[in-house]
Amino acid sequence: MDPDGPWSPYEPLAAVATADPPIARIDSNQALSWWRRMAPLLRARRLAFGLSLFGALVALIAGVLIPRVTMGAIDHALVAKDQPLSRYLWALLALAVVRSALTFAYRSSLYKVAYDLEYDLRTTVYGHLTRLSFSFYDRVQSGQLISRANSDIRSVQMFLTFAPLVALSFVSFFVALALMLAVSVPLTVVAVATMPLVYVFGVRLRNQLFPLSWIIQARMADVATIVDENVQGVRVVKSFAAEDRQLGLLARASQRLRWASVKQADSRAAWGPLIENLPRFGLATVLLYGGWLAIDGQVTIGALVAFNAYVVLMQAPFRVLGFILILGQRAAASALRIFEILDEQPAIADRPGAVDLVQPTGRLAWNDVRFAYSEGAEAVLDGFTLEVEPGETVALVGRTGSGKSTVARLLLRFYDINGGSVTIDGIDVRDLTFASIRHHVGVVLDEPFLFSESIRANIAYGRPDAPLPEIVAAATAAQAHGFITALPDGYDTVIGERGYDLSGGQRQRIAIARTLLANPRILVLDDATSAIDVHVEEAIHEGLTHHLAGRTTVVIAHRLSTIALADRVVLLEAGRVVASGAHAHLLATEPRYAEVLARLANEERAERPVPGDDPDLAPGVALPVEIG
Repeated sequence: MDPDGPWSPYEPLAAVATADPPIARIDSNQALSWWRRMAPLLRARRLAFGLSLFGALVALIAGVLIPRVTMGAIDHALVAKDQPLSRYLWALLALAVVRSALTFAYRSSLYKVAYDLEYDLRTTVYGHLTRLSFSFYDRVQSGQLISRANSDIRSVQMFLTFAPLVALSFVSFFVALALMLAVSVPLTVVAVATMPLVYVFGVRLRNQLFPLSWIIQARMADVATIVDENVQGVRVVKSFAAEDRQLGLLARASQRLRWASVKQADSRAAWGPLIENLPRFGLATVLLYGGWLAIDGQVTIGALVAFNAYVVLMQAPFRVLGFILILGQRAAASALRIFEILDEQPAIADRPGAVDLVQPTGRLAWNDVRFAYSEGAEAVLDGFTLEVEPGETVALVGRTGSGKSTVARLLLRFYDINGGSVTIDGIDVRDLTFASIRHHVGVVLDEPFLFSESIRANIAYGRPDAPLPEIVAAATAAQAHGFITALPDGYDTVIGERGYDLSGGQRQRIAIARTLLANPRILVLDDATSAIDVHVEEAIHEGLTHHLAGRTTVVIAHRLSTIALADRVVLLEAGRVVASGAHAHLLATEPRYAEVLARLANEERAERPVPGDDPDLAPGVALPVEIG
């Protein structure tokens, strides 16, 4: 990490994959039905999936043959005694062995296909989420995304994998039907007489379940959103003693979910027993009519026993029919919710022919930039024009809402401008690749996000292969080395979720170290020391002064002390530059600048860390605010 350069050039190297990519993609044709769009995931595994289904089919047929062998054993070995019983016993044993072996094989293979398919779905959805623009996340709740990336994917996976297996059970129905017809046509007609009603009731159940399944999945996502927001915002909830209010909010969402779930249960309760028990009514009629035929000598005892077994076998598909219909409707609703994500196109993407920013000098320019965060909203920047020379440090100052942070977001191309241009070394950022821009432009935000990993891993996030001495050097420059070494495991200490077991100032210093280690040519500090007390901030500034040498830096100043880092101060008002120059010059000649500084001073006094709140600040130390 050499602050005087040379800066590390951007080299578009392929990343080393740590996980296998999905072997198939969901069909992008939105005109297709949901299962046809999902079909490529199964086609990519057609050999393993086909062999699994073939094994299941043979196992089912072996099961269907068992009653026929039993019929022969009763009629020939026990009643007529014209054939040895051992012949049938060996046949039954062989069928049992074949059925057991194939059941083990197809279930093992099918479950592997199921989890591979789930893996592809998860990586596909997550990969697409990483490509979506910030504007998408501005309007979508995180709980909705979590629900679709978990429970919805599981619903689709279960149906795509196991519905064909259940469909095969209907093959056993037709094989059994053929064997029954070969024994007695009238008795077969009696046995299957109830089946058309089963189909009619199944259609009625399916038509009721689809809208309910959609509602249930959506309301489960609502509950997940509330839980996620309350976990993430637990400090806000507790600080306002709003636990009961949030519990009431969750209770209302849970009641809405309960209503839809009860409606679904009512539908299942109304139609499920009919679907499952009509075949049993057929069994009763078989026993009644078949017993009369056996007494009359028209069928054998073995045939009657076989018919009873076949009616039981024929019931199996219908016993799970209601479950499959529910699973299918839930999968259809879940698939449509997943497609809402996958069909969302990134609002910002690399243009065809975009070039890499290899070794920039660091000249930045915003030319007559106009921007609003959404269509019809008030413009945040309106005619914003600014040039920053290579190696210059510029502080952006202005009232809240004047567009300071937006300037940085447009430079990193988190959003695209509505008019004008943003350039790096004279090249429009829209003509540059995302990866190369973000390689050379490092940003430290006022609300740093830390991962639930070691401090070392968090600092080295931008350079995972960085050696420990460079990590320590970056932490030392950010005034983080002292408190890190005081932790039980030092740099290997694993921090809690979002780093909330550290103070705000400690999190900001780790974020600064993370950016310094990446050694970007252009640095953006967006109120990066807002949670750090003045004395520690002064030490950080001293360290940064060395690291900012030769580096183009944009400082978004929300505190007076931050302005001391700048060579030049730019005053923003109503989304445009109204004054630019040295701090002393603006203070003497620009009343609006003095007014903004007074406002910042008042805000800083109100928000200044309490002595003793930051571990590196001794209690009782005064906190002067001075700008020279």
